[in-house]
Amino acid sequence: MAQMKRTVIVASAMVALTACAPAGYDGANSSAAEPVAVAAAEPTASVEPEASASAEAPAADAPPANVNLTEQLIGKSVARMGKVVTDQDGWILYRFDKDTADPPSSNCVDKCAEVWPPALTDGNPQLTGVSDDKVSSVTRQDGTRQLTIAGWPVYRYIGDKKPGQWKGQAVGGTWFVVQPDGKKNLSCLPTSTPKAVAPPANSGASDAGGAGYSY
Repeated sequence: MAQMKRTVIVASAMVALTACAPAGYDGANSSAAEPVAVAAAEPTASVEPEASASAEAPAADAPPANVNLTEQLIGKSVARMGKVVTDQDGWILYRFDKDTADPPSSNCVDKCAEVWPPALTDGNPQLTGVSDDKVSSVTRQDGTRQLTIAGWPVYRYIGDKKPGQWKGQAVGGTWFVVQPDGKKNLSCLPTSTPKAVAPPANSGASDAGGAGYSY
């Protein structure tokens, strides 16, 4: 893939139980009464990602004109959640346990991708707080290229209504805020498993109300 730009920049005691709720969190899409804090796993030694032919998308192909690209990946720490990665607009990004990192592969398609829009790229995102040796891309079934961090494809969540929210944390027990090293952020988890919002009503999905939707 095209050479990525690199911007080199330069958790603590448990927070109160109620401090884990992201700004604007109302539990509307969750059966959890209150989220609780759990200790974040200690980071392990960084392992260089292995090169994989299937992970590298062709650099010459431009994305379709109507594709919204993720132009930046920004690693930072935010209150209550800790280490996260956002796009250029401040939307927090997620990873999906049903995907694979070795080899990189996305299993979120169709209705799933309407609820969890993939972070698409032209192969040249700007990086801040995310090491360029962690970032690559994978070609999706529709031919678009999705950013990966440590091999894991990354996504937004339409249930987040404004930048900085993380209502997608632990949805379905398979979606988690992604850290700059590609690991799951487990600093802040709900007491029970939240459900995903339904696909958009104008998506044409036959079960846009959510019936049968399992992601």
